[in-house]
This record gives sequence, C-alpha cells and structure tokens, in this order.
Amino acid sequence: MAADAPNGVPADGGGEELPPPLAQRVAPVTAAAEAALAAAAAGASTSATAADTPPPSDEVYCYIPCSPLRNDYLERIVSARVYDVAKETSLDPAPRLSARLGATVLLKREDTQPVFSFKLRGAYNMMARASADTLKAGVIAASAGNHAQGVALAAQTLGVPATIVMPVVTPTIKVDAVRARGATAVLHGDNFDEAKAHALGLAAQTGALFVPPFDHPDVIAGQGTIGLELLRQCSDFDAVFVPVGGGGLIAGIATVIKRLRPSTRVIGVEPADADAMRRSLEAGDRVQLERVGSFADGVAVVEVGKETYRLCRDLVDAIVVVDNDEICAAIKDVFEDTRAILEPAGALAVAGIKAYVRDGGVAAATRGVAPGAAAAAGTPTPPLPAGQTYVAINSGANTNFDRLRYVSERAELGERREAIFAVTIPERRGEFLRLLDALGPGVNITEFNYRYSSTTDAHVYVGVGVANAAAASRVLERLMGGGEGSAAAEGGGHSGYAALDLTDNEMAKLHLRHLVGGAAPLEGSANAAGLREVLYRFEFPERPGALRRFLTSLRSTWSITLFHYRNHGADVGRVLVGLAVPAAEVAAACDFMRAVSPGAVDETANPAYKLFLAGGEGKRGTNPQAAGDGAQVARV
Repeated sequence: MAADAPNGVPADGGGEELPPPLAQRVAPVTAAAEAALAAAAAGASTSATAADTPPPSDEVYCYIPCSPLRNDYLERIVSARVYDVAKETSLDPAPRLSARLGATVLLKREDTQPVFSFKLRGAYNMMARASADTLKAGVIAASAGNHAQGVALAAQTLGVPATIVMPVVTPTIKVDAVRARGATAVLHGDNFDEAKAHALGLAAQTGALFVPPFDHPDVIAGQGTIGLELLRQCSDFDAVFVPVGGGGLIAGIATVIKRLRPSTRVIGVEPADADAMRRSLEAGDRVQLERVGSFADGVAVVEVGKETYRLCRDLVDAIVVVDNDEICAAIKDVFEDTRAILEPAGALAVAGIKAYVRDGGVAAATRGVAPGAAAAAGTPTPPLPAGQTYVAINSGANTNFDRLRYVSERAELGERREAIFAVTIPERRGEFLRLLDALGPGVNITEFNYRYSSTTDAHVYVGVGVANAAAASRVLERLMGGGEGSAAAEGGGHSGYAALDLTDNEMAKLHLRHLVGGAAPLEGSANAAGLREVLYRFEFPERPGALRRFLTSLRSTWSITLFHYRNHGADVGRVLVGLAVPAAEVAAACDFMRAVSPGAVDETANPAYKLFLAGGEGKRGTNPQAAGDGAQVARV
C-alpha cells in the first residue's frame, strides 16, 4: 500500500513499502547522482527547468536509493530555488576549539544568511515552487522565530502577504525582524505546536497557504542545499553535526550526504529538555513530549514531523543530547573562534561535537540502540581515531541581547571550568583565610557568598575556576582535608571541612546563589556583643590575590558578617561586605573602606538592607513604607 507524504500529498511509488533501514540499502553513487552534483556545482540549482515548474499534486516525495527518477530527493535538492534570497555560506575553521579537542572542527556559517538563519532556504523554495493561484490568499506560518523571518523575506521577495504565528516566548529580536519585513506577527501559545495549531486554523479560515517549518518535501529540499554546499567545500569529513528541532534541516542534509557519501556520519544534536527526535528513534515511532524547554527556542518542538522522522529513521546515524550549560559553553567557543554570537539552537552542533569527543564517540541515542546499552552490556568504548574532521552547522544567530547574561553565567559551568561548592567552616575569626589556604595556592575565586547566621558554624557558597572536572574533584578533596596540597596532607592544622559539590545542582546555580543571606540573628550577634554591623558596597581590581589582600588587611577587632562577590567578567570585582565593628571604630571602618576603594558606598542606611539583611536593632522599627520614603545612601 502506498505511503502518504506530508500535507496530504499521496505517494505513488508503485505500491512499494517504505524503504528499509540504511544499513540494508546504502548503495554507491550513481552516474545520475554524480551528474546532479556536477550540475549543482555549476549553479544549476538556480536555473534547472524543474525548479520553474510547480510540481503536480500527485508528486512523489520519497528517498529512492540510486534512482534517476525526477521524484528523487537529490534531484529536488539540486533544483531547489534558494539562491534568489539565500547565499552559499562559508565553511570556516575553528582553530582554538580544534586544538582543544584534538580534531578538526569546521563551522558551516548559516548564521551569516540575510536573516541570520538557514530557515529562508526551505521557506523560499516551497513558496517559489507554488503556483500564483496557490499564493493569491497569501501565506501563513508558525515559527519560533527563524522560519518566520524566512517566510517574511520570501513573501516580501515574491510580493505576497504573510502572517506569522509565533509562541509568546519568542525573543523580541525575532518578532521585530518579522514585522520589519512587512509580515503580520501574531503571538500565540507557549511552544511551537500550540502556535502551529492556531496557524492552521487561520489558514483554514482565510485560504492562505500554510508554509510548515520542517515537515514538507520542498522545505526539506531547500534545507538540503546545505549538504550540497558542504560536499563542494570540503573534500572529506568524517561526520556532520546538525541541530534538530522538527527535523527538516537534518533530513535535508542527510538525504544528500547519505546518497553521495554514505560513509560520512550524520549526527543530530538536541537539548536534553527538547529531545523529541531522540525519543522517537528509540521508540520506533514519533512521540509527543509532555513539555519542552524554551532556552533553545529554535528547536523547542513537542513532536517531530512525519516525513522528517521517516528520513531520520533511515538516514541519521545517531542523536547526541546536551544540556543548557553545554550549549552556553558552545556559544562561547564559537565566539572565541569567530567573534560571532550564536543563538542557543545555533550552537547545538558545536556542543554536540564536544560531547561526542568527550564521550569517545558514544552518542546519546543510535537507531535501535537505547542510550547506555553498550555500557550496560560491559562493552568497552573504543577511542576515536586521531585526525577526525567534524562539521558543525551553525544554524542561527537570532538571540536577545539580555539572554547573554545567562549564557555568560553558565558557560564556564558547561565547560567544567568553574566548580561550585557549599563549605561549612567554624564561625571564628581568621577562618576565611584558612579556607583560602584549603582551596590551594593561586586558586581563582569566582564567587564567594556568606552571611553570619550562628555562633558555631558558617556556611559559604564559593565558586572556583578549574581546568576541568578532574581538577574540581581535587579541589573538593583538599577542602575535605585530603588530597595532594591540602593542609592535612602537609601536616597543617586544618582537619577538613564539610563540603558539598553544587556544580550540577540547578537550584543552587539558578536561585541559591542570589539568596545566601538573610537577617543576622539577634542572640549571639554583633549587636549582643556590643558591636555594630556596617554594610559597604565597593569595587576592587579583578586580579589574583585581591580577596586575600582584603582579608589580611582587616583589623583583628572586626569580623565579617556578610560577604557577596561574583566575577562577572568585568575589570573590577563588585563586593557587598558586612563588618561587625566596635562603635568607636565605625569611623575607622569608613576610612579603611575609602583606602580599599575610593568609590565605596556605605549601605548601612539603605532601606533594602534594613528590611532584608539587618539584624536586631538595625532592623527594629523599620517598615517598608517608611524605609522607602526619603532614605538616603551615603557615599564614603
């Protein structure tokens, strides 16, 4: 029985069933395929006669191994009409990343397209192949942003009206870009699938042509032109890593690569919280996710396409899954090599390459093999061959500037170049310096949060710059009193702290670091000891040893009651510190802070401090309304 193609277009493949899996049917490149590739190299993709003729309604959209028939995907890709609006993007080396991984990494720069994404290829190809009668009511699309811009540009080029339904979480930069192209942007739903349902309803009401973002052969063929470009640009590469949302990009690239160079691996990359293709391949059928994460909004899809799943099932070698921290680290990697800033979905492929190399080439999911199955069976992981060449599809660069704060915050964690610890130390004078000694000589403190809460124990949230995960483990060992370089190992007086590694603790990284603090208790506090707590906000040069110099310069009669510091990549470190000082030495504390930082600010009278941090007498009598009226902050 013939299979149905997407969008209700029937297949007429002579009654044949869907083709068997790739391993059973990979065939050598035929003369027809070689001719097609040669034609593409000569620019035939913009001038082929087939591209100028809309397909009949009963056109077959199938991958037919070694078939010279006009219904073959390869021919449709060669004749795709994309270069009216798109350009052939460069394949750039990533020397810094390549050196770190011990493999050659090449970046396919789809982020340099006119709409900063590959999506205009498929959108324009489908619309350009449609008849004038089909387009007379305009077009409508659903998109997380990049496909929307592609449709908007295509509609502007072809002179047809366009309406784009976008999830409400779509970055503003993408919404504004769509409207700038003359399209109407409608924000609806929390994810792509909810936006798509609304768009289909509007299309039914208006008669407009619905342009899907991935599940249509003409869209897939348009994206597949990237595969042709890769084969022209690089004579040999071992694997291509492709971001996966609905599957249109990887399906198009795979139809070319596996047809013309079947030994090259095609590997998809998905976020851990939006891995619909991985789960579908494992289940042997399309699955719907109950929810998807929106950080990599360009691939936030609940269910992959019917046709894209079929192609990926037969052609894609594996799927690698990465988390958000790894995506942030990949954005930084690309920036360091190119000075370009990718959106999270655009950096998925680079994150996938790093995870693939790190894990010795064991992907998170392979066709028919559940994750971890080889390890569970005791099968050793062979090392990757030396000198491999990997291509990453940099699929887009449309991101909100505000999101870069989160990316910068999490990039070091994703690279395992920062470790976060919770350390319990005795509440006594000089213990911070002993903690620094326990961390090790020359340690790079990236964060240090503390608030006085008890007369016996102090809990410190501390971030440390490390080279890798193994180095983080060594730091933890030193903190707990063991390991090379620890005070205990060298005969010092430090017997070890209670310490907890929070590097993978999402709650701690997202929220706890901002909540370490609270009001100091009255009993046993600075107030009960006849001292006053003063609060200062100041800056010091961001250089090694600055924290130690500050601690060693404090008077012996002063105690730190609060400390908050986070390295934000600036040239200065920003610190909030609370000091318990004798009443007679408050002026001296002021002079000390002036010496540390001429621009220091005395925040002791700050209403926010009085409401949330001040203990005992410092808080008594304060109410939110009074604290907010006319309160002044004195500059030292």
